[in-house]
Amino acid sequence: MATETINFTIDDQRLQVPAGTTILEAARKAGIYIPTLCYHPDLPPAKGSAASKIVFQNDFQIENTLPEESAKGCGICVVEIEGQTDLVGSCATEVQDGMVVTAQNDRIKIKRQENLIPILARHRHACLTCAQQEGCPRSQCSTNVPENERCCPQFGHCELQDVANHVGISDDTPKWVPTDLPVIKDQPLFEMDYNLCIGCIRCVRICRDLRGIEAIGFVYDAKDQVQVGTLAPTLEESACKFCTACVEVCPTGALVDKSVRAAKKEADLVPCREACPAHIDVPGYLRLIADGKRNEAIAVIREKVPFPGILGRVCIHPCEEACRRGELNDPIAICALKRYAADGEKGLWRKSSVIPDDTGKKVAVVGSGPAGLTAAFYLRKKGHAVAVFEASHEAGGMLRYGIPRYRLPQNVIEKEIGEIFDFGIEFKPNMTMGKDFSLGQLKNEGYDAVFLALGAQLSCRIPLEGCDMPDVLWGLEFLKQVAKGEDIRLKENVVVIGGGNVAVEVALTALRCGAQNVSMACLECIEEMPASPWEIEGAVSEGINILPSWGPDKILRQNGNITGLALVECTCVFDDQGNFCPQFGESKESILVDQVIFAVGQATELSFLDNSSSISVAGGLIVVDQESLETGMQGVYAGGDVVTTQGAIIHAIAAGRRAASSIDKELGGNGDIEEILLQRDIPNPRFGKDEGFAAWPREKVPELEIEARHQSFQEVSLGYQDDQAIKEANRCLQCDVRLFLGCNPSPPKSWRVFNQETINQIPDTEGVYQLLDEDHNVLTIKGTANLRRDLLEQLEEDEKAVLFEYEEDKMYSQRESELIQRYLQKHGEMPGGGEKDDDLW
Repeated sequence: MATETINFTIDDQRLQVPAGTTILEAARKAGIYIPTLCYHPDLPPAKGSAASKIVFQNDFQIENTLPEESAKGCGICVVEIEGQTDLVGSCATEVQDGMVVTAQNDRIKIKRQENLIPILARHRHACLTCAQQEGCPRSQCSTNVPENERCCPQFGHCELQDVANHVGISDDTPKWVPTDLPVIKDQPLFEMDYNLCIGCIRCVRICRDLRGIEAIGFVYDAKDQVQVGTLAPTLEESACKFCTACVEVCPTGALVDKSVRAAKKEADLVPCREACPAHIDVPGYLRLIADGKRNEAIAVIREKVPFPGILGRVCIHPCEEACRRGELNDPIAICALKRYAADGEKGLWRKSSVIPDDTGKKVAVVGSGPAGLTAAFYLRKKGHAVAVFEASHEAGGMLRYGIPRYRLPQNVIEKEIGEIFDFGIEFKPNMTMGKDFSLGQLKNEGYDAVFLALGAQLSCRIPLEGCDMPDVLWGLEFLKQVAKGEDIRLKENVVVIGGGNVAVEVALTALRCGAQNVSMACLECIEEMPASPWEIEGAVSEGINILPSWGPDKILRQNGNITGLALVECTCVFDDQGNFCPQFGESKESILVDQVIFAVGQATELSFLDNSSSISVAGGLIVVDQESLETGMQGVYAGGDVVTTQGAIIHAIAAGRRAASSIDKELGGNGDIEEILLQRDIPNPRFGKDEGFAAWPREKVPELEIEARHQSFQEVSLGYQDDQAIKEANRCLQCDVRLFLGCNPSPPKSWRVFNQETINQIPDTEGVYQLLDEDHNVLTIKGTANLRRDLLEQLEEDEKAVLFEYEEDKMYSQRESELIQRYLQKHGEMPGGGEKDDDLW
């Protein structure tokens, strides 16, 4: 059925719009600006909106004195309709066939100014009447306005300011009388200053009508003024979901974000996505899990990473540290939910995952860890032929050989690595760089580019008395032996030297290899330990004895056996510049041990690079261009732990993605490796009300009983059940949904061409003007007693100015103006460049 269309005219423009369109909506589609304050494109009109019985402003309770009254609206958007006596609000008046509308004339301007008076009367506005407001920092005031009467920090970026400047402020507007309403700064995510509220009730309508939460409302106070507040003493008690949509629509500084920068709004509003090195759409897949769409959720995750199940188990999840929910109570269990999605996938993502025609280009990837496999995966999906060279007989690198099976089961590794090779990537096992092949050979074999992703698979060695004993083991080599299935039986008392995540994994693996008592000695205090807090917590729960702030002095021996470890107190690990520079005290002690395992860092194997190589090495790492990851040898790239000091798996994946993009560009592609594996609609803006939402606790992930852990390498984390995952995903604040809200357009700039013909039309009166260059950069802002005269003078002097704007403004009293005019006639210039000259008075 065809939609009925309406023909009407507005400001002499004949328009055709669908039936049901308001005058304001039609005007905006035609590019005609009508100022508004209470109106917002995502909200129903303010007029007629129901008031609450009672609201709270912090602990202050306000009862509605006009319970039968609904909201009236701001009246700023009034227009004139031919044949009607009264002006009407354009935001709530639908277009009728044949209607003739006028959106701008003197009558309308005066009425808008009248309607603005009560709005400004309750809001600081001294700065809005100042001719020098543009660019003013508010810290110093040339007109000596008291600081508590100056505009708020939103000044210069304020919607009310823009509208007031466009409409014009009536001389009848009274001076603002300072108020002492609550200012709430101790709540999560945003601040509320009721002194700056203008009663537009946008916040009320977006919370109630769009979000369906209704945590805030409005009433009429004893002075018949609209007062906005929460429906209970606190936002938490009012069932606020802290989506901050109210902040987004507030036209003043009454509601402001605590930590959202204007220039980085999306990054700060959705910090989980920004903190993820691969920039996974975290809110997107959490929403799908909350809706019970597990298979769809994994498709979203796989748009950015090829190892969702692996990451869901071992990622350091910087996204959770950044999660805004953490400011309410606990962050969302993002990592565990990623694992939940991965474990339940049914292959939906494959339907949209395609490989283009072969490009005829060949790429060699050296190393099959997370960085190498990620680069290989995305390069293959760009149509290039890819071969992966691996020193071991199986692919995976540290995924396979460095992470114990109680954290990352074998079947998960096999599945996700196998899926990568299913795309047609060639695997070349038992091929060691520098021994079985060289960079020169790869070039000779026709490879157009090489990505070095060798990782850091050697344990750092430290010289210590007794470290050559048979019962001294080295962390990574020990983990690799266990991963290969070798029968490793440790002695009863084991100490692990180190405080990082690898040291924790070594210690917990030792318990599963027969050790009865395992300790960890590290230089750092507990707060400084490089291991993740949850890793330390897990180690302690399994009985690992942490010995912080102790370093190894020497290994004690007797009759060829280790009998103990002498420790020395570490008083400081880093110097004032943050460099590793441990300092030791006088205190020493010894502990009884049978075996020592060192896990004090990792190193790279770069012996294949000789001194003549154009690939530079610094600090044991390959030097690359930070943007492209290209080394000093053209066509050779490097990334992952061979370039940076022991990053996490997610960092290696990010490096693989970057390398794939750079190499694709080098080979003639566009470098775009982004893909959409699930088409998504705009998120549902309606969240609904959930009592106690802010206090909902984080769902604990089920784990294997501690008593059963040391008997095998069975996975400790058992993962969420369906109901747990859905419940946890529903705790998400959905911060990204705010980004889908619309906004009101800014008033059109009244720039004029800076030439003599235009200037001659300017009144010969007091005012302020701006001069701009061709890029709209402000060159001059100046107040003057004679606009036309001063602009003509500037025309002769300023060659860069191409546009100007002016505003008539009475800078001086009548007597001052008379004296200035007399001075101008006598001297032909303005005293003091527009400043008052005390010599005249």
